[in-house]
Amino acid sequence: MSATPSPPQDALPIRLTVDDSDSPSDVLDALFLGRFATGEQPYAHGVTIERVRSGATLLPPGAAVLRATRDDDRSATLAEGDGWTLLVSRWNRGADVTVTAVDSELAERILKQATDGAQDEPEPQPDNVTMGFWYVSPRRGPHRTTRQIAAGSWDEVRPNYTAPVAEAMDRLMKVTPDDIAGRLLLLHGPPGTGKTSALRTLARSWRDWCQVDCVLDPERLFNDVGYLMDIAIGEDDGTTKGRWRLLLLEDCDELIRGEARHTAGQALSRLLNLTDGLLGQGRNVLVGVTTNEDLERLHPAVVRPGRCLARIEVGRLTREESVAWLGTEEGVGREGATLAELFALRRGTSPAAVPDQVRGRDAGLYL
Repeated sequence: MSATPSPPQDALPIRLTVDDSDSPSDVLDALFLGRFATGEQPYAHGVTIERVRSGATLLPPGAAVLRATRDDDRSATLAEGDGWTLLVSRWNRGADVTVTAVDSELAERILKQATDGAQDEPEPQPDNVTMGFWYVSPRRGPHRTTRQIAAGSWDEVRPNYTAPVAEAMDRLMKVTPDDIAGRLLLLHGPPGTGKTSALRTLARSWRDWCQVDCVLDPERLFNDVGYLMDIAIGEDDGTTKGRWRLLLLEDCDELIRGEARHTAGQALSRLLNLTDGLLGQGRNVLVGVTTNEDLERLHPAVVRPGRCLARIEVGRLTREESVAWLGTEEGVGREGATLAELFALRRGTSPAAVPDQVRGRDAGLYL
């Protein structure tokens, strides 16, 4: 007859070793996990708050603070009460709040008391749109944060595009969920022609029915199945309410060019699977890709009929359009100009110097 196995906490002795690479915040993390690891408080509930309201302590009534730390980019507070322990980790405007407790209901109640009313909602601006930004954090894994992005209306930015592009974008800006056929949105063309600006304006035009998320590390997304599942499959407030999501992948030349099947491995297959394969079934997900590649160099599977909701080549303005945009012929060549070149001419700078010199509201409008 086999012996009864020992409880898991007895098989996991807790030892804390620190050196000069550790910070006081690391010690708080370890102390917080102690009661959960031993089974004294076996239930844990947590939440991430992107923008904490000014003055919010994130502590429930009656909390006794045990430890508190603060450094350049992070602060942490360890507190306890009857049957529970709480850790608050704050960075910039955001915070992670986690509670361990003797039972699940207590953990949920303490977490609610600590965070009730702590979320700060920014004042909505008519020309702003909320965009999400995904990236893999070394500390927290796949993570999404949001920002208010200034975006002009389509009527305001339409003159930045040559006539055929503007006409194609006219149709795209008016798309509704009922119009969606393909799941891939492809903008291709030379650098500096305004692809990023068009996507920002699209986010504004679609904001009533579509949440736009930019993936900051797309080269990792399709090579990390866990990351891909978190973004594409994981539920969030938008998808549970039936809203669509547009995932933006910028400058993905290596992923979708003709030889991508050999150089990118499974990454291309997963992208295609997300747009019209099993991975995308039942999910209201669109994928927007920008690339500097010519259409002829793109993989045929990417541009096949039926896959793309839109496939737009964003090119330079003609000489006539450039002169009308700039208000003068000075500096405009026979072949016209890109949007980046026109901004440079307006400022009296060299186009090559624009990315390092442009700051403020106009920065990024011509990428």
